[in-house]
Amino acid sequence: MTQEMVIKVRDVNLFAKLVGEHQGKPTVIMDAGYGDDSSVWKSMIMEVAAFANVLIYDRAGLGKSGKSSNERTSLEMVKELNELLHQMNLDPPYLLVGHSFGGVNMRLYATEYPEEVYGLVLVDATPEDYRERFLPTMSQEFQQAYAKQFTREGNYEEVIKSLKQLKETKQRIHIPLLVLSAGKKAYYTKSAQELWNDMQKEMATLSSKGEFILAENSAHYIQNDEPEVVVNAIKRLIEGIN
Repeated sequence: MTQEMVIKVRDVNLFAKLVGEHQGKPTVIMDAGYGDDSSVWKSMIMEVAAFANVLIYDRAGLGKSGKSSNERTSLEMVKELNELLHQMNLDPPYLLVGHSFGGVNMRLYATEYPEEVYGLVLVDATPEDYRERFLPTMSQEFQQAYAKQFTREGNYEEVIKSLKQLKETKQRIHIPLLVLSAGKKAYYTKSAQELWNDMQKEMATLSSKGEFILAENSAHYIQNDEPEVVVNAIKRLIEGIN
């Protein structure tokens, strides 16, 4: 079963796609990285839908969704997602999957609505201290390119505010958490790659049921380079193997 719909949430029409015909299992909610629409999950959505219901959606201003007048910070995005899920009558708990900036959103969702979250899969997610701790270790060219990329939904200031929101709400969680780290970024030096992996490992310690997984042959988009790593992580949590 595949359902596509556009639902008005607050002041914006959000596009959503629900795939699967499974009862009694948590619905998998997938959130893409900054500036990406839901099509970034196309390489693996049907594999996940073979064992769980999956919802992908376009955040405001992306893909088939309209633009919102609300600021584009994680807290606003999380509120919109929560309302979308409830308007769709999708019963919690949910298994949240977030890539890159989408991982910021999903971590924030897990702390804002803990009673609704069954588990969390972070796919090369952005750590809350990325700007202070990781970015300064990179070249000036890299740092400038990073700051200039934020033109599609939130601007640079809103992205930094989102990381601050994540830092301010950071707390210990007690749900299954799998942290997937991309281990083959061509533009990272050996020391930068090691630092990135270390920061991802630290995210895994957020949960008493956390685990770090290195996707050795993947660049940032693990879902494209090694989709089976993401699929297997989701399947493990759905089946209750932590």
